[in-house]
Amino acid sequence: MISWFEKYNKLSWFVTVTIIMLIFYISSLTFTPSAYGGFSWKPIAYHFYAFLFLAAFLLISITQGKFENRKFIFIAVIIALFYAVSDEVHQRFVPGRACSFSDFLIDSAGILFATLIYSLKFLHPKKTSSEKYNSDLYY
Repeated sequence: MISWFEKYNKLSWFVTVTIIMLIFYISSLTFTPSAYGGFSWKPIAYHFYAFLFLAAFLLISITQGKFENRKFIFIAVIIALFYAVSDEVHQRFVPGRACSFSDFLIDSAGILFATLIYSLKFLHPKKTSSEKYNSDLYY
Protein backbone atom coordinates (compact mmCIF):
# COMPACT_ATOMS: atom_id res chain seq x y z
CA MET A 1 0.00 0.00 0.00
CA ILE A 2 2.81 2.41 0.85
CA SER A 3 4.54 1.74 -2.47
CA TRP A 4 1.26 2.49 -4.26
CA PHE A 5 1.11 5.95 -2.64
CA GLU A 6 4.80 6.45 -3.45
CA LYS A 7 4.09 5.66 -7.08
CA TYR A 8 1.14 8.06 -7.23
CA ASN A 9 2.86 10.97 -5.52
CA LYS A 10 0.22 13.58 -6.37
CA LEU A 11 -2.38 11.50 -4.58
CA SER A 12 -0.15 11.15 -1.50
CA TRP A 13 0.27 14.94 -1.45
CA PHE A 14 -3.51 15.31 -1.72
CA VAL A 15 -3.99 13.00 1.28
CA THR A 16 -1.29 14.91 3.22
CA VAL A 17 -2.97 18.27 2.61
CA THR A 18 -6.37 16.77 3.45
CA ILE A 19 -5.03 15.51 6.79
CA ILE A 20 -3.58 18.96 7.52
CA MET A 21 -6.95 20.59 6.80
CA LEU A 22 -8.81 18.04 8.93
CA ILE A 23 -6.47 18.60 11.87
CA PHE A 24 -6.96 22.37 11.53
CA TYR A 25 -10.74 21.98 11.31
CA ILE A 26 -10.98 19.67 14.32
CA SER A 27 -8.72 22.02 16.30
CA SER A 28 -11.18 24.81 15.52
CA LEU A 29 -14.09 23.00 17.15
CA THR A 30 -15.17 23.73 20.69
CA PHE A 31 -15.80 20.62 22.75
CA THR A 32 -17.91 20.51 25.88
CA PRO A 33 -16.19 19.04 28.93
CA SER A 34 -16.87 15.39 29.57
CA ALA A 35 -19.85 14.71 31.80
CA TYR A 36 -17.72 12.30 33.76
CA GLY A 37 -14.84 14.76 34.10
CA GLY A 38 -12.35 11.91 34.22
CA PHE A 39 -9.62 10.52 32.04
CA SER A 40 -10.47 9.74 28.44
CA TRP A 41 -8.45 7.84 25.83
CA LYS A 42 -10.22 9.49 22.89
CA PRO A 43 -8.18 12.74 22.83
CA ILE A 44 -4.95 10.80 23.29
CA ALA A 45 -5.82 8.41 20.46
CA TYR A 46 -6.89 11.32 18.24
CA HIS A 47 -3.63 13.23 18.75
CA PHE A 48 -1.45 10.15 18.30
CA TYR A 49 -3.15 8.82 15.16
CA ALA A 50 -3.77 12.21 13.50
CA PHE A 51 -0.09 13.05 13.63
CA LEU A 52 0.99 9.49 12.88
CA PHE A 53 -0.94 9.62 9.60
CA LEU A 54 0.22 13.17 8.89
CA ALA A 55 3.86 12.17 9.34
CA ALA A 56 3.43 8.95 7.36
CA PHE A 57 1.91 10.67 4.35
CA LEU A 58 4.36 13.56 4.60
CA LEU A 59 7.23 11.06 4.57
CA ILE A 60 5.74 9.20 1.61
CA SER A 61 5.13 12.45 -0.28
CA ILE A 62 8.56 13.94 0.31
CA THR A 63 10.78 10.88 -0.14
CA GLN A 64 8.66 9.26 -2.88
CA GLY A 65 10.04 5.92 -1.67
CA LYS A 66 13.44 6.56 -3.20
CA PHE A 67 16.46 5.54 -1.16
CA GLU A 68 18.43 8.57 -2.30
CA ASN A 69 15.71 10.83 -0.84
CA ARG A 70 16.08 9.44 2.69
CA LYS A 71 17.84 12.67 3.72
CA PHE A 72 14.44 14.33 3.45
CA ILE A 73 13.10 12.23 6.33
CA PHE A 74 14.54 14.78 8.77
CA ILE A 75 12.82 17.62 6.90
CA ALA A 76 9.48 15.79 6.99
CA VAL A 77 9.81 15.23 10.75
CA ILE A 78 10.63 18.92 11.33
CA ILE A 79 7.61 19.99 9.25
CA ALA A 80 5.31 17.62 11.16
CA LEU A 81 6.66 18.79 14.54
CA PHE A 82 6.25 22.42 13.48
CA TYR A 83 2.64 21.68 12.53
CA ALA A 84 2.07 20.03 15.91
CA VAL A 85 3.33 23.18 17.66
CA SER A 86 1.22 25.42 15.43
CA ASP A 87 -1.82 23.24 16.10
CA GLU A 88 -1.42 23.71 19.85
CA VAL A 89 -0.91 27.47 19.45
CA HIS A 90 -4.01 27.58 17.22
CA GLN A 91 -6.04 25.83 19.95
CA ARG A 92 -4.97 28.55 22.38
CA PHE A 93 -7.17 31.00 20.45
CA VAL A 94 -10.21 28.71 20.18
CA PRO A 95 -12.81 29.27 22.92
CA GLY A 96 -13.00 26.27 25.25
CA ARG A 97 -9.67 24.87 24.02
CA ALA A 98 -6.17 25.21 25.43
CA CYS A 99 -2.56 24.94 24.35
CA SER A 100 -1.24 21.76 25.95
CA PHE A 101 2.35 20.55 26.11
CA SER A 102 1.13 17.01 26.84
CA ASP A 103 -0.85 17.04 23.58
CA PHE A 104 2.31 18.13 21.76
CA LEU A 105 4.17 15.20 23.32
CA ILE A 106 1.46 12.80 22.14
CA ASP A 107 1.60 14.37 18.66
CA SER A 108 5.38 13.93 18.70
CA ALA A 109 5.05 10.29 19.70
CA GLY A 110 2.82 9.66 16.67
CA ILE A 111 5.26 11.49 14.40
CA LEU A 112 8.26 9.58 15.72
CA PHE A 113 6.47 6.22 15.53
CA ALA A 114 5.52 6.83 11.88
CA THR A 115 9.10 7.88 11.15
CA LEU A 116 10.54 4.74 12.74
CA ILE A 117 8.18 2.47 10.83
CA TYR A 118 8.81 4.25 7.52
CA SER A 119 12.58 4.31 8.09
CA LEU A 120 12.59 0.51 8.34
CA LYS A 121 11.77 0.50 4.65
CA PHE A 122 15.14 2.10 3.92
CA LEU A 123 17.04 -0.12 6.34
CA HIS A 124 15.62 -3.32 4.86
CA PRO A 125 14.67 -2.60 1.24
CA LYS A 126 12.81 -5.33 -0.60
CA LYS A 127 14.65 -6.82 -3.53
CA THR A 128 12.99 -6.77 -6.91
CA SER A 129 12.53 -10.08 -8.68
CA SER A 130 15.49 -9.36 -11.00
CA GLU A 131 17.73 -8.54 -8.01
CA LYS A 132 16.71 -11.80 -6.34
CA TYR A 133 17.50 -13.71 -9.52
CA ASN A 134 20.93 -12.04 -9.91
CA SER A 135 21.86 -12.65 -6.28
CA ASP A 136 20.88 -16.33 -6.57
CA LEU A 137 23.37 -16.75 -9.41
CA TYR A 138 26.27 -16.00 -7.08
CA TYR A 139 25.39 -18.60 -4.44
